Amino acid sequence: MSNWIEVGTVQDIPKLGARVVQAPQGDIAIFRNAQDEIFALADKCPHKGGPLSQGLVHGKTVTCPMHNWKISMENGEAVAPDHGCSRVYAVKLDGEKIFLDLAK
Repeated sequence: MSNWIEVGTVQDIPKLGARVVQAPQGDIAIFRNAQDEIFALADKCPHKGGPLSQGLVHGKTVTCPMHNWKISMENGEAVAPDHGCSRVYAVKLDGEKIFLDLAK
């Protein structure tokens, strides 16, 4: 069962930036890269819990502002040599509107 919720529009998120959505599961960071792709991760680095929403977006990766861990925005996995995973949330677009699936 899905639980899609509307969280804003593509234009609400700065290019190469993020916006935070509060959910019962905790804060969720919604990212927009240079190609206007949208990704959603738990706003918590798997290393020490740093706020990924404050990190640098490059390609399909975000760099945690605390200790420079790079996290794939596609699957939440830390880029080697680091290891760990942030929760990924499914995203869908309807025109410019962004929806997240909070199920699971």
